[in-house]
Amino acid sequence: MQRLRRLLGILLLIAIAGSVGVVLLFRWVDPPYSAVMLWRYASEGGPQHQVWVPLSEIHPGMALAVVAAEDQRFPVHWGFDTDEILAAVQDHLDGGKLRGASTISQQVARNLFLWQGRSFVRKGLEVYFTGLIEAMWPKQRILEMYLNFAELGERTFGVAAASDHYFDVDPGRLTDRQAALLAAVLPNPIRYRADRPSDYVRQRQAWILRQMRNLGGPGYLGEMLD
Repeated sequence: MQRLRRLLGILLLIAIAGSVGVVLLFRWVDPPYSAVMLWRYASEGGPQHQVWVPLSEIHPGMALAVVAAEDQRFPVHWGFDTDEILAAVQDHLDGGKLRGASTISQQVARNLFLWQGRSFVRKGLEVYFTGLIEAMWPKQRILEMYLNFAELGERTFGVAAASDHYFDVDPGRLTDRQAALLAAVLPNPIRYRADRPSDYVRQRQAWILRQMRNLGGPGYLGEMLD
């Protein structure tokens, strides 16, 4: 048992050192794939479309649209939005459906490093990787990763692939309305379609555009877009 504990301890240290090293490496090196893309490829057997593009070459309205849609406190929180978590728990206690409160940082951790599904192990690893990301990456890098690896349709990952597929434009030439439409499908990009938007998607697009205006435009993200 003592040898087994020692072996497990060594393996744990190796896993921690490896994960820290990979997260630190990705602060400067653009990853070629995400874990979700590899998962989709393994399960579907078809190519997954993604093209890396620097944040500076993406229309600023696109960054604002995903923040407005998914995580409006992104510029100020430390990876976990405690206000949103408490509100979600209170809604559930009041009889509502338990809703997610994942931040953009949590979604990057999940999409880039983890597998699909729900379990306490995966949730624990999500918390761990979110902490590493927030500690080692600037907010600008987190947002850049999100915009390059967010799933925006069937076999379509990242804003560059989505803007070309749906609108036949470069990501820097997106309009605010197009950006809001892409952000509107983020809750479920397989069910909701940017090329055939339902009434719900159109309503959500309009809501996101209002939120973008209420936040004050791309200036809300400050130095992240400089």
